[in-house]
Amino acid sequence: MALQPVDDETIAEHVEVRKRHASHAAAAREMGIPVSTMKHRLSIAARRGLYGTAPVMPGFEIKRVSTQLGPSGELQREWVQQGIEAGPQFSPPEGHLIKGVSALVDSDGRTIQQWIKTKEDNANTLELIRAAVDELKQEIPPVSPTKCPPASNDRLLNQYTITDSHFGMLAWSEETGGDSYDLHIAEKLLLDWFSSAIAMSPDAHTAVLAQLGDFMHHDALESVTPAHRHVLDADSRLQKIIRVAIRLVRQVIAMLLQKHEHVHVIWASANHDPASSAWMREFLHALYADEPRITIDNSPDVYYAFEWGEVGLFYHHGHKRKLENVDSVFAGKFREIFGRCSKCYGHIGHLHSDAVRESSLMRTERHRTLAPADAYASSGGWLSDRDAKVITYHRDYGEVSRITLSPLMVSKNK
Repeated sequence: MALQPVDDETIAEHVEVRKRHASHAAAAREMGIPVSTMKHRLSIAARRGLYGTAPVMPGFEIKRVSTQLGPSGELQREWVQQGIEAGPQFSPPEGHLIKGVSALVDSDGRTIQQWIKTKEDNANTLELIRAAVDELKQEIPPVSPTKCPPASNDRLLNQYTITDSHFGMLAWSEETGGDSYDLHIAEKLLLDWFSSAIAMSPDAHTAVLAQLGDFMHHDALESVTPAHRHVLDADSRLQKIIRVAIRLVRQVIAMLLQKHEHVHVIWASANHDPASSAWMREFLHALYADEPRITIDNSPDVYYAFEWGEVGLFYHHGHKRKLENVDSVFAGKFREIFGRCSKCYGHIGHLHSDAVRESSLMRTERHRTLAPADAYASSGGWLSDRDAKVITYHRDYGEVSRITLSPLMVSKNK
């Protein structure tokens, strides 16, 4: 049951008693109430303008002065309305935004205390990262061009599709019931997969390295997701993860250059690694600036596209739009490519499971991951199989073949 506010008459009585005494304690003794109650009633009087002109209550300030005059103009009464003295203006810490405000109120509904919650300003963080990358690019010596491999089929493109590698994730087999996973295992697994996939795929002119997002498990010094700050099982320190990620990507691109005349890199932004995907794109763009056989899509958007003859290829992680409706976004964002291509294919990741949807716009496919389930996925029952695919597209006919390789298959090939 809600407390009823104290009426003005009762409050005025407390004020009159207080004025007859030198202290709150003496006034409280006369009223037969605790000192705390007396102070509370007087603070209510100050807010209601019932306290008079003096004294000003501690922690309050005069908001308004009022007077009452008699018939002959004589001063009969004078009082002020006092309000809680304001503190200094609040400013969020640098790089933060105000997320929400909570308040503690009294029985009159007046604010007693406020708590202001802040969160990291992701947009500002990304801008800082981009600025740092711009500086870093000035110091990165571009890779020298390399010799083309022997002649390949200039009508074919191999798309090496990987997603949700979660470098830096920790999984313990005894806890999950699946395979263990750490930074060392992740690096070896991906190198083994690319080694087998490149060897088994057709001699196509172009390779698309379609990394569909969440390559890194976390994006900051804390092992939490950027948006919701879910605590993650992390294997290593952020700088070590970055070092391994850069080393692996350079190795993979070098392997692709040995087979294909042209390598195009899609490095999609996702929910676990929006910042690190941004600096990785900019880093690769600067690193391979002088290598005409390599192109890097360094768009800041979360949707990407590549055109191959009659074939339109579209990419998104899957965290903003799902399998059921991402095709319309692809068609809308890339109108010219979509209009020129008679065969269109969309690719997403995010949910670590396979699914396909055919629509009047395109064929959209969601891909599995090579990484095992961590404790969170295992306890939630998300236990899809693990694999990654090389999909081969013909300039005129669209998809003509695919190779699906699981972790067990690539480990046995060694």
